[in-house]
Formats: sequence, structure tokens, C-alpha cells
Amino acid sequence: MSDNTPDAPVPGPAGYPGSAPAGQGAYPPPPAQGAYPQQGAYPPASQGAYPPPAQGGQPPAYGAPAYGAPYGAAPAYGYGAQPKTNALSIVSLIASIVGFIGILPIIGSIGGVITGHISLNQLKTSGENGRGMALAGTIVGYVGLAFWIIGAIVLFSFIAWAASQSSQYGY
Repeated sequence: MSDNTPDAPVPGPAGYPGSAPAGQGAYPPPPAQGAYPQQGAYPPASQGAYPPPAQGGQPPAYGAPAYGAPYGAAPAYGYGAQPKTNALSIVSLIASIVGFIGILPIIGSIGGVITGHISLNQLKTSGENGRGMALAGTIVGYVGLAFWIIGAIVLFSFIAWAASQSSQYGY
């Protein structure tokens, strides 16, 4: 049988916290499940960060982290609270689309333009999201109104032309 049995303790690296000097032992056994460090095992918060400085007050080696160094706050990454979207900008976009596709032709476009302008005015001071939707609702509303006005002009000019043609030929 050899000395390298699986039950033999493995010595820890020299200088590792909690390990015995090189060649004299193994890592300490892990604490029992549910066990907590004893009171006073960690330094009080007023004395600085854990781990405590080495004996003699020597600074950490070059490249090692300087525990307790005043680096300031960590940058704020992640998902914070986002500002809400203005409700009138959503209403403006929906009303303009409804007016453009012909469900409520002129009323939807006019409603989209009005609510879009009100929403843009609110967004200047409120800090909410939705400026793009308000602009899109206003633009689509104006385009819808322009199409309906051009369509009405073409329709009335066609009716006037047809009336003049029927009177010219005596129909």
C-alpha cells in the first residue's frame, strides 16, 4: 500500500489563510452544516474591510487588491427602474393608425394629431418615455388627414367634371 491513499490529508499552499505551514498538515476541516463563525471572528465594521491587514501593517503585494481602499461606489449596471411611457403618446399612435387605415377615417386622424401634440407638450416636463410614439402618431395623423383631403378634392373634382360632361352631351 502506498502513502498516496485517498484518505490522506492534502497540505494547503503556503501562506493560504487557514492552512498549516507547508508540509505540516492539511486544510482545516469545513465547518459543520449550519455552523456560523464565532462572535468576534470578523473585525468590526469600524476597523475596515475583511481580511485584516497582515502583521506589521505591510501593504498588500503589488497587484494584490488593496482591501478597504477608497475606490468609490461601483458603477450602476443592470436593470433599474425605467421611466413609464406617456399614455397619450400610445393613444396618439393608435388613433392615427385607426384613422389611416379607414376604420374611423377623419376622426381617428384628428384625434391622433391632437393627442400627439398634447403628449409632446407633457413629455417636455414629465421625464416620461414615449416621444417617438407621440411623433409617429402626430405624423401619421397629419398624413392621414392629407390623404383624406386630397381624396375629397379628387372626388369632388371628378363629380364636377362628370356633371359638366353630362350637360355638354345632353344626358
